[in-house]
Amino acid sequence: MLRISWRRLALKQISSDKCFGGLQKVFGHDIYLPPKAETGKCPALYWLSGLTCTEQNFISKSGYHQAASEHGLVIIAPDTSPCGCNIKGEDESWDFGTGAGFYVDATEDPWETNYRMYSYVTEELPQLINANFPVDPQRMSIFGHSLGGHEALTCALKNPGKYKSVLAFAPICNPVLCAWGKKAFSGYLGTDQNKLKAYDATHLVKAYPDSQLDILIDQGKEDQFLSDGQLLPGNFIAACTEKIPVVFRLQEGYDHSNYFIETFIADHIRCHAKYLNA
Repeated sequence: MLRISWRRLALKQISSDKCFGGLQKVFGHDIYLPPKAETGKCPALYWLSGLTCTEQNFISKSGYHQAASEHGLVIIAPDTSPCGCNIKGEDESWDFGTGAGFYVDATEDPWETNYRMYSYVTEELPQLINANFPVDPQRMSIFGHSLGGHEALTCALKNPGKYKSVLAFAPICNPVLCAWGKKAFSGYLGTDQNKLKAYDATHLVKAYPDSQLDILIDQGKEDQFLSDGQLLPGNFIAACTEKIPVVFRLQEGYDHSNYFIETFIADHIRCHAKYLNA
């Protein structure tokens, strides 16, 4: 799991397991090295998990390894929040604090020192991966689920050209307007609307300077959080209409669970591979 200050930590392997010819390794993050990584540099694909999850949810429940092995992709999965910060109140709520860092760089006390997940995902973690593993830093993509799906969209929109592709499972699309986002953003970022919109994909896409970004979103039609108004994909799609092409697939009968991810994960990896291996 993610520790407090990555800059001061040595890379320490916790475990290594053979899987589909490659290696599933656990450090402070999880990384899968496909067989192709033994002989050369491979593209890097970053996965971001959702609320209450750790990186272990993805590596043990999504079934992604076979597709990653076949397409020669290194998969990196960090945790969703810092751990071991011992901040008062961080474990009191499932949707704020531990397991719910919301992938922002917090500006409010007492979160601003350690809860800097945006910088971790976009800067610190890639630097660590690039320096220690056989990846090609010029071939990088990102995807995620729910909160992590939103952050995947946010990372791509805030960093034009950094990622070759961005895909998402049931992302929170407009957090400034949903209950989860309002609670987390106000706690981490305060009340300045400009700060909040700077981490909202629906607002970011309106100012995106280019149209060269391919976005795919899979959404389960039976997702409780869709009907509860937490995800708001329609707002994002409307904002994309005149800016960026987006493929939105409403999947009949699927909900918000890991079974939904497991069903379509190979398709998502194939889609990423089309751009990363071009």
